[in-house]
Amino acid sequence: MISIARYGLCLLSLLLFGAARLAADEQWVVYEGTQGPGVGKHIVFISGDEEYRSEEACPMLAQILARHHGFKCTVLFSIDPETGEIDPKNQTNIPGMHLLPSADLVVLFTRFRELPDEQMKYFDDYFRAGKPIVGLRTATHGFNYSRNKNSPYFKYTWTHGGPEWRGGFGMEVFGETWFSHHGKHKAESTRGVLNPEQQQHPILKGVVDLWGPTDVYGVRQLPADATVLVHGQVLTGMHPEDPPVKGDKNEPMMPLAWIRDYTHPDGVKNRIFCTTFSSSIDLKCEDLRRLHVNAAYWAIGLEDRIPERANVEFVAPFEPLFYGFDGFKKGVKPSDWAWSDRKP
Repeated sequence: MISIARYGLCLLSLLLFGAARLAADEQWVVYEGTQGPGVGKHIVFISGDEEYRSEEACPMLAQILARHHGFKCTVLFSIDPETGEIDPKNQTNIPGMHLLPSADLVVLFTRFRELPDEQMKYFDDYFRAGKPIVGLRTATHGFNYSRNKNSPYFKYTWTHGGPEWRGGFGMEVFGETWFSHHGKHKAESTRGVLNPEQQQHPILKGVVDLWGPTDVYGVRQLPADATVLVHGQVLTGMHPEDPPVKGDKNEPMMPLAWIRDYTHPDGVKNRIFCTTFSSSIDLKCEDLRRLHVNAAYWAIGLEDRIPERANVEFVAPFEPLFYGFDGFKKGVKPSDWAWSDRKP
């Protein structure tokens, strides 16, 4: 009878462990690539912003990079711990950060996150190891330690006053923090203009037509070691055929996408790609998706494998919501983004 009881307890423990493992796994989504230059490389997307639908943009891009290019892609989300649902307004919980040690690239699309130290440590370790980072739109102001100023990651805060890391992670690593809406928000859209001096850069391979309804961000002065690949031309309206705004607003145009090598005090370097474009609605633009795919190849060191015209077809139907606060789709869980031919 004792043996039977012990057996029952062991079986129950296994079942409970399995349920916990399943529950944990359902807090993020993984796409396994099987064919293409990316096989054997792992990209982790960290989404979490209240306005630009990173929770839509990241899984869509991850699906493309996995299905068409072979990368293993994991997407992390801001999660309501009580419901398990994706909640972009939750600034303090992104499960799955412990997966970063296996990442070959991190794509960061966060805004004002204040992650607990036990989660943030994985990102800080990844960064200090000199691994590549791609930053999208609000990643320039991706962190805001307003509640816990004693956190060892307080310097990541977008308004950090220094003396080191003035302007936080965005200014220190990408070269700019949040500054301004240069184009009128929800009134003046963006035309991406390729830097004529960089048109042969591998990230721009096959990229011709860039347009999206998200406005141009203000950028003051990038570091001297930054190379601008694309400038943002402010248009008079919200349609791709609208003419450019005349005058100082486009003279000169703001940087829209750039690269640099960030160098740590000990000489370790991170490959960095940043763009202030790329809300989910912008990514209906085929060449903008191609820019992102090419940037992933480049960041990982596979620039010689970038296709002449990378396949960026949607893996599942993509119907992004327009950007705006509290406009995200409610009741969605990470499992809703699992491999399928449907979209939540």
